[in-house]
Amino acid sequence: MIGTQLNVQEGRDRLARKIAFGNRGQLRQRYRDGLEDQLGALGLALNAVVWWNTLYLDAAVSRLRADGFPATQEMCARLSPIAYDHINFLGRYAFSRADLAAGLRPFHDGTIDAAPAPAL
Repeated sequence: MIGTQLNVQEGRDRLARKIAFGNRGQLRQRYRDGLEDQLGALGLALNAVVWWNTLYLDAAVSRLRADGFPATQEMCARLSPIAYDHINFLGRYAFSRADLAAGLRPFHDGTIDAAPAPAL
């Protein structure tokens, strides 16, 4: 049980380092208020990633169950919203209320649209 909790905490720390300062995880402010601002922004970003992942994990499990897959409580207990491989941490992002009103984006169907082979 302790090992599981340590793994969760280490996963959260990896996500925080990935979010903070280009994977360097350093706090740069020299004064207390600046550090508090940076930590608060990091906490907000961490919570946003976990919230977003939780929404999609819930929707994915609901869809699997609706499609007849027996997603049991034991399986769901092993899911973690601390994943971040699907997140692009570079660039700028804009969010609007219209994006929120549109709801969740559709899931991929798992197939890859392969381009036709080039003619030789």
